[in-house]
Amino acid sequence: MQQEKALALLKSGKNVFLTGSAGTGKTYVLNQYISYLKERKVAVAVTASTGIAATHMNGMTIHSWAGIGVKEHMTTANLVNMKSKKYLKDHLEKVKVLIIDEISMLHKTQLNLVDTVLRYFKNDLTAFGGIQVVLCGDFFQLPPIGRHGERSRDKFAFMSEAWANSNFNVCYLTEQYRQSDNDLNTILNEIRSGSISATSIEILNGATNNKLSKDTELTKLYTHNYDVEQINAEHLKTLSSNIKGYNATTKGNKKLVETLKKSVLASEKLELKIGARVMFVRNNPEKGYVNGSLGEVLGFTDQGLPSVKLVYNKKVVKVEREDWSIMDDNGKTLASYNQVPLRLAWAITVHKCQGMTLDAAEIDLSKTFENGQGYVALSRLKKLENLKLIGLNEKALMVDALALKADVRFQELSQDAENNHDLNELELMASVFIRDSGGLINKKEITKNKNKIKEKEAGKMSTYAVTLIHLKQKASLKDIAETRGLSVGTIAGHLIKIRKDFPDENLNHYKPKKSTLDKVRAVYDEQPKGTAVSLNAIYGGLKGKVSYDDIKLAIAFL
Repeated sequence: MQQEKALALLKSGKNVFLTGSAGTGKTYVLNQYISYLKERKVAVAVTASTGIAATHMNGMTIHSWAGIGVKEHMTTANLVNMKSKKYLKDHLEKVKVLIIDEISMLHKTQLNLVDTVLRYFKNDLTAFGGIQVVLCGDFFQLPPIGRHGERSRDKFAFMSEAWANSNFNVCYLTEQYRQSDNDLNTILNEIRSGSISATSIEILNGATNNKLSKDTELTKLYTHNYDVEQINAEHLKTLSSNIKGYNATTKGNKKLVETLKKSVLASEKLELKIGARVMFVRNNPEKGYVNGSLGEVLGFTDQGLPSVKLVYNKKVVKVEREDWSIMDDNGKTLASYNQVPLRLAWAITVHKCQGMTLDAAEIDLSKTFENGQGYVALSRLKKLENLKLIGLNEKALMVDALALKADVRFQELSQDAENNHDLNELELMASVFIRDSGGLINKKEITKNKNKIKEKEAGKMSTYAVTLIHLKQKASLKDIAETRGLSVGTIAGHLIKIRKDFPDENLNHYKPKKSTLDKVRAVYDEQPKGTAVSLNAIYGGLKGKVSYDDIKLAIAFL
């Protein structure tokens, strides 16, 4: 199924299981739908089966959101007690759409408990209390943690009563956006089919001899925490510079703080040195990094925070502490965790790499102990030539037999969903769903709310980043100034810094005429080297024939 059809099915309000192989854009489609709902003021809960996945989605774990914790059973007394807790009551009664990402790692017992809780809070005996439920994931990836000896049919969420009662429409995405390498694609598809060929095994074994460029920065993936911690500690020890330590700080509800501690990839205690290999564990595109971005610590700022040179574009980022928060539906923070968003990254576990895209990796699968680990590790890469394989055991290329059988059925059900619904029909259903959910239908109100959301997000950015958003939309400097409550001159001044900090952004829409550029350049080049540029001197040198605003624009493009 194409992304467009999957998104239309989501918007229709139907229960959906969104799946597909790694790199088909499942998270992208989810984020599109989440934005759509928020713009229309429909109460949506964004959750995931694990804390790692939840941080990727800017959400919280389903266990915390539904109040089930680590329970395996839910009594009436438990439910009554939960309803007395305001923070649970508020969001469980208001929610219209529940999203659970990485469903493959959620035990079927826990999905049943979520169903029980929602039926009780919504006072509705239909599945999940009658709200729309969207599950996302791939059952060939890491499975749920179960009791010793527990069979797959006793663990997988699709074997639960809640799943059976929910009439999920399956959207099996098929278009590949990550792997462009035919050999790697073939290997991953063969692992998914449960039958890997001798040719593919030979190609994989050949990757043990891959010689990657010395300039290529490798991430080392291992299946066991012990190996990762040992390798990172050994590498850090070899650096001669002094250790700089950072301790996390927390606030709020103790139980939710504990959930954050288990969820966030930034450890409570972080030790760094100049030269340390690090990985960002937070998305912050405005500062130029995302979860999984690799870099090297160059030094420390006056505030004692690390400066990191990114591997992929050589940009230097002055890292600041970040907050991870659990909030209620009104935006009130219930718990927060504050730490430098980095971890040592000479090596990481396969478990922690789920959801990342890596440019190059050294992978040791010789100790693989769980179905799906090999598939998860290999599917992080874009090209086979960027893989240095250290070891491989038989388990690494195996997938669960029940997951294999279910995947065939999921593909059939996805085809049924494709055939049974056309886009026009789904569009009509979408309007009805938004109306019935109490959301915005009026286009002007939706646009107004979109702008409010943008302003709220912009409040967390630097003033230059906010201006850049407007510049990328090719708004006039006058319109930007009016929107932001600033002068045109200030916006023109922002452009100078933005052109310096974001040289790859195409902002030629604002480039002055060549005649103006030439005039300003002639006077600009006469300015004493090593001193701050004097706008007054340039204005005087041009005898007032070029305005201050145009001088700033010209300087931005010199």
